[in-house]
Amino acid sequence: MTVASGALGVMAGAYLVGGGLAVLARSPRMARVVTVVGAVVGSAAGLIAAATVLKTAHPAEATLSSLVADAGGIVIGLDRLGAFFLALIAAVSLLAALYGVSYTAEYDGRRSLRLFGLIFNGFLLGMSLVVCAANVFTFLLAWELMAVTSYFLVMTENESPTTRQAGLSYVAMTHFGLVMLLPMFFLMAPTAGATTFPDLRAGAAALPAGTRSLVFLLALVAFGSKAGIVPLHVWLPRAHPAAPSHVSALMSGVMIKLGIYGLMRVTIDFLGPGPSWWGGLTLVAGCLSALVGVLYALTENDLKRLLAYSSVENIGVILLGIGAGLVLQSHGLHTLALAGFGAALLHTCNHACFKALLFLGAGSVLQQTGTRNMEQMGGLIKGMPQTALMFLVGSAAAAALPPLNGFTSEWMIFQALLAGGRIPPPAGAIGTPLAVGVLALTSGLAAACFVKAFGISFLAMPRSERAARAHEPHWSARVVMAVPAMGCVLLGLASPRLASAGHSLIGEIIGTRSSLSAATPAVTPARAWLLAPDGISQVSPALITVVLLSVIVVALALTRARRVGLRYADTWGCGRIRHTARMEYTSSAFAEPLRRIFSELYRPTQDLSISVHTESRYIVRSITYTSVVVPWFERALYEPVMHGMRGLATHVRRLQAGSVHLYLLYVAVALVVALIAAWSFR
Repeated sequence: MTVASGALGVMAGAYLVGGGLAVLARSPRMARVVTVVGAVVGSAAGLIAAATVLKTAHPAEATLSSLVADAGGIVIGLDRLGAFFLALIAAVSLLAALYGVSYTAEYDGRRSLRLFGLIFNGFLLGMSLVVCAANVFTFLLAWELMAVTSYFLVMTENESPTTRQAGLSYVAMTHFGLVMLLPMFFLMAPTAGATTFPDLRAGAAALPAGTRSLVFLLALVAFGSKAGIVPLHVWLPRAHPAAPSHVSALMSGVMIKLGIYGLMRVTIDFLGPGPSWWGGLTLVAGCLSALVGVLYALTENDLKRLLAYSSVENIGVILLGIGAGLVLQSHGLHTLALAGFGAALLHTCNHACFKALLFLGAGSVLQQTGTRNMEQMGGLIKGMPQTALMFLVGSAAAAALPPLNGFTSEWMIFQALLAGGRIPPPAGAIGTPLAVGVLALTSGLAAACFVKAFGISFLAMPRSERAARAHEPHWSARVVMAVPAMGCVLLGLASPRLASAGHSLIGEIIGTRSSLSAATPAVTPARAWLLAPDGISQVSPALITVVLLSVIVVALALTRARRVGLRYADTWGCGRIRHTARMEYTSSAFAEPLRRIFSELYRPTQDLSISVHTESRYIVRSITYTSVVVPWFERALYEPVMHGMRGLATHVRRLQAGSVHLYLLYVAVALVVALIAAWSFR
């Protein structure tokens, strides 16, 4: 047994034992402790296994063939691509588990911490096994374990109708993705019993071109529904805010990335190079997700929903990198394709870091203010200065401001898209620069979005009594949030080496395919400069940091030399006397100019109510203005489908006649149909 295989065994055992002991715990406090211990030990072991595989490049393998032998048994095969995602899962799981120590304390006496501990550890186990799976049965088992446990975590606070609707939406979309996965695996398998991933790789290589494209489309839809690409993202802005905040950090930070993992595993590893329209379609999906996600994030007053829509935007940015890589690979530009795939991996890592930080920060705000509505916050920086600083770091990283990690990966994606100008056909040379324009617009809107999220929540004057009395969360929560905050800085500074490592990882996957072994490029290790393979421009995050720090030091020195005194005034007072919170810029007012510009997209429903005095209709007593934005694709796509499903269900309900004889007839008919189908496919 190797170190990596042993660590994987410890990881699975810790999650199972932690969940099991939580159920048997004598008190809620003990259940909370064993939940955290199991999750921390399991995550640490997962990190060791991932680090070992990434360093040695030797896959960790294990087989339990006797367990459900007819389905192929449990087969584990952790390679470097899986190890990269396992490292992300383990790192964010470790933070979330430690944060949950204080966060779940408020559940004592209100909810079952025993059941929560079982489901939480099961969720971590399911996510970890997805990237370790090496055959179809293991993958689907882990995928379903992840889906079911995350559904119950979303339903933790199920007394709210909104939460129940969010859970229903989530479970429907996740099982829609599962239904798409089954034919995808079926088409790739060369024979009925060949279900290991090497078998699928061999089967995919022998498929006709049309079948390969069908597999790609099924993978894009199935994994895209988990990743939350538009228009399959409708569950995400509902489910993430409904879950406990440290679970939201896991779902948004790493769970949706497993959709990216699946897409990369199938398209890059199993299928290999395809026609250029695969990349074009991925670019279109990326542009749509990035733009729609950030536009709806801008209109949100709910802090956690804003972060959820921001995740949709970032999934779109990752897809832009994958799409650029697929397009370049289809034209034989394998070296340039590494820039796209590597940038997608780098942004996957960076987004996991800053989005986990932002959701944990939002959880602390929610605990102190009792609301997710930014219109009832404001002034939190006075009572929560440390949380505000860490949330600011996460916001700056999400807004792609240099030298933080969000900037470096988006800069790499820009480089990959600009490389599309070297594609000979005009369509490719035009399409990728258009994607550059969309990414540039998205980056600008994201900056405005996080100025709003931080400014409205933490600055100005408190808009509610609880916001005025807010204070820092438990010290353990602040320590946990400090880790990803430092990670945003360190990942930005280390991005040249991380990008180089990502290019090597992708180059290794491409090089395993014999037909491309000669084309696999050598990757030159980078040191301080961030440079895409065959790129024409470079940037140094370390140099940017030095310049920024120098400007700050010089400004402070000049201020002290001129002995400029500090003046104190009301925040955003603007010279007014007796400034109140009602005079402040609100979240809705901040987004109003952009809502006017993109009014054709938003199409808000507006309601203006004016009440007048009983003695005269010319004396206005109050004016109430309400504007609600319902995403157009929900009205245009999902509402007709749901209406049709309800109509179909009404007709199907007639089959339930209450007759046992009729039910036996149904069973007999279903059995005959199944036998005919089995005979046909024999």
